[in-house]
Amino acid sequence: MDKKPDGLDGEFARRVIKVMARVNVAVYKLTRGRIGGTWRVGAGWKDPVPICLVEHRGRRTGKLRTTPLVYLRDGDSVVVVASQAGRPQHPLWFRNLEADPDVTVQIRGDRRPMRARTAGTSERAELWPRLVDLYRDYDSYQSWTDREIPVVILEPRA
Repeated sequence: MDKKPDGLDGEFARRVIKVMARVNVAVYKLTRGRIGGTWRVGAGWKDPVPICLVEHRGRRTGKLRTTPLVYLRDGDSVVVVASQAGRPQHPLWFRNLEADPDVTVQIRGDRRPMRARTAGTSERAELWPRLVDLYRDYDSYQSWTDREIPVVILEPRA
């Protein structure tokens, strides 16, 4: 695996990621995903990966938050990864989904109500290679952290 970049776990990197996410969300919403609908960072530079927007409720504030995430379609479900680029803690959006699993997922101009759940051991084992095929940096991220990176399945709500 690649060596973890110096400073990735620091406050500066966290702030840069937060600003990039806000810009991505704003542009994605404005253009219905025509711009911001793919990710061209790291392994996605030459082979862009698809981005969805996940709208979730803050577990402490109750405010709606929107997070851009790489996604994999799996039938009617959407699969996302709580990697946070291999940082030592789970991302805040993942903690929010644990507290309130009802979300809205936007893919391009299509918005759907969905419910989040963390993949079980066998589901994760089946999905992880497909996710790494989609975005190979996930393997590096997993090697950079002691935590098992959660795979989250977003399923349609009735």
